[in-house]
Amino acid sequence: MRSEIKTVGVVGAGTMGRGIAISCVLAGYETLLFDINTVLCEKALPLIHQSIDQSVSKGKLTKEAGEEGLSRIRCVKSLPDLRADIIIEAVIENLEVKQNLFADLEKINTEQTILATNTSSISITQIASALQNPSRFIGLHFFNPAHLMKLVEVISGKQTDPDIALTMMNFSKSLGKTAVEVKDSPGFIVNRVARHYYVESFKLLEEGVSDVEGIDKLLRSSGFKMGPFELMDLIGIDVNFAVTTSVYEGFNRNPKFKPSAIQKEKVDRGFLGRKTGRGFYVYK
Repeated sequence: MRSEIKTVGVVGAGTMGRGIAISCVLAGYETLLFDINTVLCEKALPLIHQSIDQSVSKGKLTKEAGEEGLSRIRCVKSLPDLRADIIIEAVIENLEVKQNLFADLEKINTEQTILATNTSSISITQIASALQNPSRFIGLHFFNPAHLMKLVEVISGKQTDPDIALTMMNFSKSLGKTAVEVKDSPGFIVNRVARHYYVESFKLLEEGVSDVEGIDKLLRSSGFKMGPFELMDLIGIDVNFAVTTSVYEGFNRNPKFKPSAIQKEKVDRGFLGRKTGRGFYVYK
């Protein structure tokens, strides 16, 4: 694996991109981080430093390993500087944005570069249709927070080279992840199943069966680490809404996946969860 992949590029310096970058540097990969918002990219490095320091203080990581990991990451200020053996995209859930980004990355990088999307629900085949060589394109879906969550879905599009899929399975395992090979389908596995955790909770809220706090409390007491509304606040209500909408459209607007008007209103008002200080809950 090390002979095949030595450098990793990550596009997107938000929560997911930072988590992916942390996973890569701690596994020994030289990592380049890029975001179209240069300020966000610069702010990402101290946050990555803080996250690794927390792991050290909790005894999950040695100080030496943490320092070595931090030495392997740097920000690049322009997209043409993002050249690597594999580039993982973690940007907004929008088909056109992703297609344009990968078309540019394909021109910048060599034919040996693997291009991977962290999309939660958009068709891998559809994104790859914008590329000259879709055989080296694949889905690599991490879960939030990416440096802590063990699961990675490895999703092949219709034209993905099977050798690339195998390489990505091995790469994911080298990050300490549990890799699962998945076929290209709306929502893949986890987000398809998880839609009902959110959709049914919204139905309970809409029908007045209980309130946000009540639903969260009950599901936590049933064994879930977080209630659905707490989890949406953590993920980002806009991100969750985009995934639900994508799955809904992918299954020809099947009513069982229909997004909630309550969620759409939160997005329209800019109440997106923890990252904006307000979602279903208010944060200091």
